[in-house]
Amino acid sequence: MEETYKDRTSLVKGAKNIAKEVKRQAMKKVNKTVDKAQDGYTQRSYNRFQNEEDDDDYYVQGGNYGVEANDDEGSSEATEGHDEDDEIYEGEYQGIPSMGQGKDGMVALGQHMRDEYKDRHELETERKADEEELAQQYELIIQECGHGRFQWALFFVLGMALMADGVEVFVVGFVLPSAETDMCIPNSGSGWLGDIVYLGMMVGAFFWGGLADKVGRRQSLLICMSVNGFFAFLSSFVQGYGFFLFCRLFSGFGIGGAVPTVFSYFSEVLAREKRGEHLSWLCMFWMIGGIYASAMAWAIIPHYGWSFSMGSAYQFHSWRVFVIVCALPCVSSVVALTFMPESPRFLLEIGKHDEAWMILKQIHDTNMRARGQPEKVFTVIRIKTPKQIDELIEIESDTGTWYRRCFVRIRTELYGIWLTFMRCFNYPVKDNTIKLTAVWFTLSFGYYGLSVWFPDVIKHLQSDEYASRVKHFRNEEVSHFVFNFTLENQIHSNGEYINDRFIMMKFKSVTFEDSLFKNCVFEDITSLNTYFRNCTFVNTTFHNTDLEQYKFVDSELINCTFFHIRTGCQISFNDDYSAYWIYFVNFLGTLAVLPGNIVSALLMDRIGRLTMLGGSMVLSGISCFFLWFGTSESMMIGMLCLYNGLTISAWNSLDVITVELYPTDRRATGFGFLNALCKAAAVLGNLIFGSLVGITRAIPILLASTVLVCGGLVGLRLPDTRTQVLM
Repeated sequence: MEETYKDRTSLVKGAKNIAKEVKRQAMKKVNKTVDKAQDGYTQRSYNRFQNEEDDDDYYVQGGNYGVEANDDEGSSEATEGHDEDDEIYEGEYQGIPSMGQGKDGMVALGQHMRDEYKDRHELETERKADEEELAQQYELIIQECGHGRFQWALFFVLGMALMADGVEVFVVGFVLPSAETDMCIPNSGSGWLGDIVYLGMMVGAFFWGGLADKVGRRQSLLICMSVNGFFAFLSSFVQGYGFFLFCRLFSGFGIGGAVPTVFSYFSEVLAREKRGEHLSWLCMFWMIGGIYASAMAWAIIPHYGWSFSMGSAYQFHSWRVFVIVCALPCVSSVVALTFMPESPRFLLEIGKHDEAWMILKQIHDTNMRARGQPEKVFTVIRIKTPKQIDELIEIESDTGTWYRRCFVRIRTELYGIWLTFMRCFNYPVKDNTIKLTAVWFTLSFGYYGLSVWFPDVIKHLQSDEYASRVKHFRNEEVSHFVFNFTLENQIHSNGEYINDRFIMMKFKSVTFEDSLFKNCVFEDITSLNTYFRNCTFVNTTFHNTDLEQYKFVDSELINCTFFHIRTGCQISFNDDYSAYWIYFVNFLGTLAVLPGNIVSALLMDRIGRLTMLGGSMVLSGISCFFLWFGTSESMMIGMLCLYNGLTISAWNSLDVITVELYPTDRRATGFGFLNALCKAAAVLGNLIFGSLVGITRAIPILLASTVLVCGGLVGLRLPDTRTQVLM
């Protein structure tokens, strides 16, 4: 009995194994049939792409994707009223092409069954093959759509967003002196404003870049620019320094997403032969933002009369008007972005075929109408979409409350951004990411470090010249005298002032040391950088002055009376000898970028991105040695203009290389990470170079030159992307 049972069990197992083998063989046959149907369109796409290199008249002859060519394309409904074969009139709704037309329906028929028998590695391999096919086909589609009105409209819209980023960088330096004075910020806390903005931009670049690969370029850019505009506008009204820092932090967080999202967005609607040139032209808006900020600062901030107050608690000075004006490019970009569509390449990447097809048709029709060829029909029927791999995300069961749902959603999105970021260090983009990291860091460290060092050196030279003209008065005795004029750049030591009156006068950069004031009157006094050190005041009256307690350093006040003391910090740009000069220097330094922008745009596709990047960085490093000869303000300004003009070509080529080296599913994430690294290097460069002002020139020159040359040599090791399609 046992042997009979065993034989029967073996027979059952054998039958099951035979059935499994038959099923497996049947599935192979089905897969072969499906793959043949799937490869039909692939072969035609690759043949057309290869023939495009040999036949320059491909688009003149006409070509359809997935359909037969229309030999009578010139005779259309716009000219003859109808076609010979069918009656589809121009403007008539033709329907969205289906993903499963003709033989493609066989792909949809067995797709789900096939995926059940494949592991994740096989699915990712298929997706990679689909992405490569999409890259080739998408390039042909963009070439058919042409370059015209749509790209130029998007160019100016995205340019406004990039302009807002340039304004945000410059507005900090222009506002900092005024905000410090208006809010009575001590020197120990003055550096926080510049660092806090860069910190916000660093975090924002990483976050918004990652979000652009999750929700879309347009959506991410709209949100980040709205955040920037709101907090920039709010910061112009707040009074406390802490709240002002908070607003500028989130303003920087919002604008941090502009650069990675703008370049990713615009590159995906450009054909290969147009990409390098037009991305370089787009970089000019950053320069325009710097010029706009410099011009507005020069025109608005020094006009102290453009202000009002509500009692003693609320002061609205001219620098706050400047902050509002600087938010206008951001607001303009947000309004214009609402009329622009999403990137069709991003939509194809996430499997939204129909939406992408409609946008590509819109691009085609817009450009053809602008060319005066409205009769041309968008010939694309089906576009390859990569295989969508579902991500399994663990969600807690207790998500009934709204705040828990929000928490889970935010945590899920952040985890998705982190996973996309980690994929930037996977093969085959790992080596490119490491090399780009080195180039971005060295260029940012050298550029921003010297950009801060140049103005500080100029200000240091001005201060030395101003201090060299100081007048010293020692052991003077003045009694029964009325001072009603301005005292400037003076030091009074061991003086005695008896029964004197100081009425309606200004003290600028005046210091009294070891002096005696007896039976004196100070009335209607305005002071700037004025201090009384180790002085004695006896029976002295102070009326309507701004001489607060901190201006009396180690001084003794005996039987003195204070009436109507003006508290707070007083801004008077009419007395600031360097206010206009600082804005003018920044304006010239920004304007010097224009020639470099034009040269890089014209030569980007001719000499190549790598030659432009490496040559510009090496020349910038060599130009640093000319700083040895900068002994005057005019010479330092000339060096600043030369340095900015050389480095801008490196920035433009680096932006183009970055968007071309990363695939679509992680392009904005990789760009955002590198841009965040750029801001970290900028802060580090500001700290190191700023601490060396007035101490030595050798270290800043050698340090900047070394990092720029080394970064340029690393950049030459990057792959050349001039002839590649956008992967």
